[in-house]
Amino acid sequence: MHELSLASEIVRMVQASAARDHFMRVGTLRLEAGALAGVEVSALRFALDAMVAGTCLEGAVIEIDEPPGRALCSQCAAEVTVASRADPCPLCQGYPLKVLSGGALRVVDLLVVDE
Repeated sequence: MHELSLASEIVRMVQASAARDHFMRVGTLRLEAGALAGVEVSALRFALDAMVAGTCLEGAVIEIDEPPGRALCSQCAAEVTVASRADPCPLCQGYPLKVLSGGALRVVDLLVVDE
């Protein structure tokens, strides 16, 4: 389950930001896990919930947006929505598709709480 290592890295990054920018607590952390990122969102959420105790993320609201995957078909040149990197073009059934968006896991923003 690579979501455990992803969660660990997210917590490490936020903790590093807290040390660098001198804040103690995060109110909201917003992540984006695109449909083509290969991330099981429920497993990531579970891992994050298990890791935040004792960190600046303890008690924070963690929002995970799941944008759809968008790709460009090399056969018909259409920009299409796909659910998997292995999917063919839904218009012409062609391959390969070049991922345009929805292929990343990223920290979008965090809201720091003043104490």
